Amino acid sequence: MKNIKFVLIGSLFGLILTKTEAVSWYRIQEMFRFQSFHMYGIIGSAIVVGMISILIIKKFKVKAVNGESVSIPDKIFNKGSIIGGTIFGMGWALSGACPGPLYALAGAGYPAIWVAILSALFGTWLYSYLRPKLPH
Repeated sequence: MKNIKFVLIGSLFGLILTKTEAVSWYRIQEMFRFQSFHMYGIIGSAIVVGMISILIIKKFKVKAVNGESVSIPDKIFNKGSIIGGTIFGMGWALSGACPGPLYALAGAGYPAIWVAILSALFGTWLYSYLRPKLPH
């Protein structure tokens, strides 16, 4: 029962994704074809909220729910980010969903999305298997 808050937050996230049409295959295709600003507005809003949240966390030294300090290390750019981002974008364009909406679509009753979920899980496993051999 102590983890019910995570189920509620996840359900709220799925509801928001569904109501804003962020799970719509057509909206995703419009974005990748540069035919609509809708998804760029959602992504841009998320970036702004994330930036403000990180500023608040760093400025006020906000602690995690369990009382631990939150530290956000600086990211180091490498060429693997371009390769990984390209693979991620291709999967997003082909499936019409990034990882968050995958589960919202499964919850909404679209059985075909399980192919994308299993593919994403396999890709994650494959990366973890190959990670020691990849340049970082």
